[in-house]
Amino acid sequence: MRLFAIRDYRHLFGAQVIALFGTGLTTVALGLLAYDLAGPRAGTVLGTALTIKMVMYVVIAPLAAAYIDRFPRRALLVGLDVIRGAVVLALPLVSEVWHIYVLIGLLQAGSAAFTPTFQAVIPDIVTDESDYTRALSASQVASTMESLLSPVLAAVALTFMTFDRLFLGTSAGFLVSALLVLSTRIPDARPSTHTKAWDKAAAGIRTLLRTPRLRGIMALNLTVAAAGSIVVVNTVNYVRDVLGGSQSDVAWMLAASGTGTLLVALVLPRVLDRIAARTVMMTGAGVLVGGTTAAAALIAAGLTAWTGTAIIWTVIGIGMALIITPTGKVLRASVSRNAIPEVFAAQFSLSHLAWLITYPVAGWLGTSAGFTLAWSVLAILAGAGATGALLLWPRHDGRGVTTAPATPAGHAPSEDRSTLAKAA
Repeated sequence: MRLFAIRDYRHLFGAQVIALFGTGLTTVALGLLAYDLAGPRAGTVLGTALTIKMVMYVVIAPLAAAYIDRFPRRALLVGLDVIRGAVVLALPLVSEVWHIYVLIGLLQAGSAAFTPTFQAVIPDIVTDESDYTRALSASQVASTMESLLSPVLAAVALTFMTFDRLFLGTSAGFLVSALLVLSTRIPDARPSTHTKAWDKAAAGIRTLLRTPRLRGIMALNLTVAAAGSIVVVNTVNYVRDVLGGSQSDVAWMLAASGTGTLLVALVLPRVLDRIAARTVMMTGAGVLVGGTTAAAALIAAGLTAWTGTAIIWTVIGIGMALIITPTGKVLRASVSRNAIPEVFAAQFSLSHLAWLITYPVAGWLGTSAGFTLAWSVLAILAGAGATGALLLWPRHDGRGVTTAPATPAGHAPSEDRSTLAKAA
């Protein structure tokens, strides 16, 4: 495959895969740690921890993009990997719930700076349009493989070790990721057209707000977050307390969602060559609205079946992949090259703002008022996001697309103009 013939991309992809699997083990272990410390209130603890994560992402990601051109990107990525590895190593030592909150805050502050920096590096290494599309898909496949295999690996590991040992795998993953990043030749960021930090941080957000298709993606962020919160926050309590499952059963149910995402990610690259990204993403929105509605109906009817739950979790995974996978392609097609870091960081931040809304609904409302009300609210939010996307993203928006501030309104950068029709 021509894409993997690019040495620096190959190493960066390897770093992403290893770090993702480490993060996947942390996700499973964190849920079980919350259950160990708080029992039936695990949903509240996990919802709070993930809310802290989202606050860090929303606040820090734009600031990271604002200062990214002042630091060597390779050194920054390596340093953030090392910091995250050290923080995760301390998680098994916690004995109080508030310890989780402090460490999660530190861990996610590092991730909030790492992820948009990493995403913005790829277009500078993979310059061919078709290869870049496949790089986005490969990144999604890696994420979905993590979603699928990390819970499976965790389920196997939990048969002969306690969950706190899973954190060691995460820490090792971050360190190996740092070594792979260190072996690459990453170009430093192009100087931004904005000199003030706040102007840099706000530039990407302004571009998202005034570009029709990107406003649609902002609405779809809410749909993804509403559906994903059910899986991420509520699986542990639902499987343990409602279905009466074990720690391994929690991991297997999370793997069901990952399976749905993986199935889509494997076929989507060819689909995106023939079908407009808008069509694919709106289809994903419909799938997620259906999945969240089915989840709310299932719990409201008192039908606590393993098979039904696994099917709904799989459907949610499918819908999330249909929306998330094409997003990077649409972003890149809508802005000039020197604005890519700002826009990727803005999307990263605003997408997690949606999760900041939905995580407390799943965690706090789910614990205090029950899954029926919480999942019904999340289904409504998913529908609101899908409806907003349909209204905000015109079916044909090839003309009059507002790009980065450096480009006159209504004109696409020459290097990206040919891709506008594909992304629309």
